Amino acid sequence: MLLFKVPVIVHAPTVAVPYESCGETAAITAGAWMLYAWFAAPGDRRWLGFAVGDKGVRIAGGLYGLALIAFGSSHFAYAGETAALVPGWLPWHLVWAYFFGLAYVAAGAAMLVGLYARLAATLSAFQMGLFTLLVWVPVVVAGANAFQWSEFVVSSALTASAWVVADACRDLPWFAAGKR
Repeated sequence: MLLFKVPVIVHAPTVAVPYESCGETAAITAGAWMLYAWFAAPGDRRWLGFAVGDKGVRIAGGLYGLALIAFGSSHFAYAGETAALVPGWLPWHLVWAYFFGLAYVAAGAAMLVGLYARLAATLSAFQMGLFTLLVWVPVVVAGANAFQWSEFVVSSALTASAWVVADACRDLPWFAAGKR
């Protein structure tokens, strides 16, 4: 991520797509990191102590929070494109695009500061799952092209990672302040 995504952001800091792409990588990495932090072998704790246990879970949660902020920002930067993805049977497409952009930013900030982190992680995972279910599943069922299959797979991976992060917060109270 640092090698391939960050240089693009440095080269074009006002373009939102690299941030969203970096956010996708960060969210999937956060989910994988959570799993590693939980299941690390005893020898890993000696060499990679920062990446395992509670400290690793906190770092991965922060990475996930940054990813959510990138997702929310892209909803605002590309509101028209986001609104076009809202299923036709729902009214107010642009309102949904802004609402979910704001929800991503709020959830990301909550994860970063540890304010209602469990609620934020769970709702963001639910939001990603709904997006996968309502946007990409119908496209795949109708006969997706290669790009749409790719988007479906990425959205599914993001949803799975989000649920891993949400599960990592299961021991926190729903409305805990100052914990992550």
